[in-house]
Amino acid sequence: MTRPQGTIYIISDGTGETAATMVRAALVHFNDREINIVRCKNVRTEEQIENLMGEVFAKQGLVAHTVVSESMRKKITECAAEKGILTIDLLGPVMSLLEEYFGGTQTQEAKAGLLRVVDERYFKRIEAIEYTVKHDDGKLLTDLDQADIVLVGISRTSKTPLSIFMSHKGWKVANIPLVLKTPLPEELFKIDQRKIVGLMIDVESLLRIRRKRLEKFGQDPGGEYASLKYIDDEIQYAQEIFKHNRKWPVLNVTDRAMEETAAEIIRIVASRMDLPYDQML
Repeated sequence: MTRPQGTIYIISDGTGETAATMVRAALVHFNDREINIVRCKNVRTEEQIENLMGEVFAKQGLVAHTVVSESMRKKITECAAEKGILTIDLLGPVMSLLEEYFGGTQTQEAKAGLLRVVDERYFKRIEAIEYTVKHDDGKLLTDLDQADIVLVGISRTSKTPLSIFMSHKGWKVANIPLVLKTPLPEELFKIDQRKIVGLMIDVESLLRIRRKRLEKFGQDPGGEYASLKYIDDEIQYAQEIFKHNRKWPVLNVTDRAMEETAAEIIRIVASRMDLPYDQML
């Protein structure tokens, strides 16, 4: 016995994923039918709607839609009525109810594909955070070229906190430690040098930070790591490195708020990479 057949057209001004998920959830209760789902993405004009409705009519299909624009939803309803096509608006009633509940106010003007944009930003942040964690303190260098920003500095110049902070804004950040008498990795010089920013700190501040850190973990603050001579040698070494790599802008992080330093790094890299500053925030 041949199973009943049907075609459901999903019309969306975005990806149509929301409507497709809802339709598939409902179709679980109609598993004795042979249903063909046609997803029509990025429908933004009345001409597109008219053409699609002609196709739906020819296939004797049904329309489920998630369209933000009220005028576009009205166009779908009118075209469907003219051709006797069954339609279901999966988004309009929810928006109308929310407008009624909130007194007709909206946080922003209705915009097609807004959910997709929000999702893309979310996944971009997650990807950036994962990349940044893997590339902390020079742990991984194989795909250093994929970083948006690369920080270079001696220990306790806020490389890791700055990296994580900026990754939460969606930027892949790698940081490379400057270790006394240890050459920098070759991979650093193979990437776009405009992405690299050096970090510097005053001797007294670094001495204080390192000693407090050692005390916090119950270690001897009088060791080489927190000695004035060792720190002075490290800073001189860093200065020599930066002197030989003049393409790298250098920021002094002494007594600066992390947010302020991060904003300055982003501004510098955006300018050097010829990107709009607000795109980097």
